[in-house]
Amino acid sequence: MADRAGVTVKAVRYYERLGLLAPHRLANGYRDYDDGQLRAAREIRELAAVGIPPSKAAPFIACLGSGHARSDECPASVLAYSDGIAELDAAIAALEARREQLSRRLASATDAVPPSPDQGTGCTVIDSLLAH
Repeated sequence: MADRAGVTVKAVRYYERLGLLAPHRLANGYRDYDDGQLRAAREIRELAAVGIPPSKAAPFIACLGSGHARSDECPASVLAYSDGIAELDAAIAALEARREQLSRRLASATDAVPPSPDQGTGCTVIDSLLAH
């Protein structure tokens, strides 16, 4: 199953713990995955590749389980996409703010450091720090 889905055995077990996969058990206790379970595992992998983690894949798997041809044909799936985009937007905004803070600090630091007597080293900040 894991090989056919393009995931690891550990990932399959994780999907089971999340309730995304529920294999049948054979008489010998082995797990038996049907084509629907295989399709679900592949879908979880594809969702993870675009930023929807397995922990948030339930609406998509439920949509497939209800008979839809695609996992994103249900309102809950569309909402999960919107939530994912909102999370990315927040992360991008946070990174941009951090970058701006670093840029301001860099500009302030380079304005405050006097030029090195040896203008050819390209290490004016390091030279200044070592002189103190």
